[in-house]
Amino acid sequence: MGGLPERKPGPELSRLPDGRMAQLWQGGAADGPVVFFWHGCPDSRLAARSGERAAERVGVRLVAVNRPGYGRSDPHESGHLSVADDTVAVADLLGIDRFALLGMSVGGPYALACAVRHPRRVTAVGLVASPGNVALMRPPWHRDDLAPDRRAFVQRLATSSIADAVALMRPEFEQYVAQVAPDDPDDAALAVRWTTGLPAPDEPLMTALPRAHLAAAAREALAHPDGYLRDAALTFRPWEFRPELVTCPTTLWYGELDPNAPPRNGRWIAEHVPGARLVVRAGTAHAGALMLHWDDILSTLVTAGRP
Repeated sequence: MGGLPERKPGPELSRLPDGRMAQLWQGGAADGPVVFFWHGCPDSRLAARSGERAAERVGVRLVAVNRPGYGRSDPHESGHLSVADDTVAVADLLGIDRFALLGMSVGGPYALACAVRHPRRVTAVGLVASPGNVALMRPPWHRDDLAPDRRAFVQRLATSSIADAVALMRPEFEQYVAQVAPDDPDDAALAVRWTTGLPAPDEPLMTALPRAHLAAAAREALAHPDGYLRDAALTFRPWEFRPELVTCPTTLWYGELDPNAPPRNGRWIAEHVPGARLVVRAGTAHAGALMLHWDDILSTLVTAGRP
C-alpha cells in the first residue's frame, strides 16, 4: 500500500484525547519545574530554542507546543480555551501536574486563557510583547503606526465571524508566504527573507542565530496556512475568556521600542488581570523583549509559582 506513513506518538508528537497530533519541543533541565511556552504568529515551537541555555542555567524544563495548524500539529477549529485544554492534555501525557506558562506575542492570550480555564494546574503566567484584547482597547488596534485603511481593516476583523476573518486575511497571507518561499532548500537565502522587515533593535539578535535554525523555523511556521489564519482571526476578535479571572501571579514584559505590540497593550492587560506586574524594557523591541531576558523571565516564573 502507498501513501504517507502513519504518524505515531514519540518525543516530538503527542496524540491528544480526540486523536489529533500535537508537535512538541522540550529542552532545559529534564527534572526541573515546567514552563510551557506559547509561540507567536506566524512562528512555531522552535522559537523556544533561543531559551534552551537559559532554561538549563535556571533549572527549568521548557516545553513548547505548536498550536493547531502549525508544523505537524493537526489543524483544528481552535480557540483560546480549546488550546488551553490541549495544553493540559499534553501536560497529562508528559506526567506534568503543575506548570507555569509563558506566552510570546500572540501566544500571550492563550497563556491567560489557560490560567483562567485550569487555575489548579497553572502556577504563574508570563507574557512577552503580547497584544491586549484588541477589540476592547482604546483605540481598538494593537499597533500605533497603522494607516487609516489598516485600522479600518482591524476593526472589520473584530466584528467578523472567524470564518469571514480567515477569508479576509487569506490573500495577503498567501502573498506573504510566496515572498518568503519556505520551500526553498537554501537555508541562508530563506533565513534572510524570514528576517526581513524586523524592527531595527531585533535584526542583529535574529540574524545572529544559525541560518539552519531560522530556515527550519520559517518552514515550520509557514508549512500550512491554518495556524496563522486561525491565530490572526482570534487575535482581533473579543477574547472568549475574562482576564479578570486570572488568579495566579502574572508578569508582563514589553519592549519600549516595539512597534508590533507597544507597551499600551501591556497596560491594558495589567489593568484587567488582578495583580499583574508590568515591566517595560528600555531600548528593546519585540524579539529582544524575550531573547535578551530569558534568564530573568524564567527565574521570575519559577519564583512566582512557588507556594
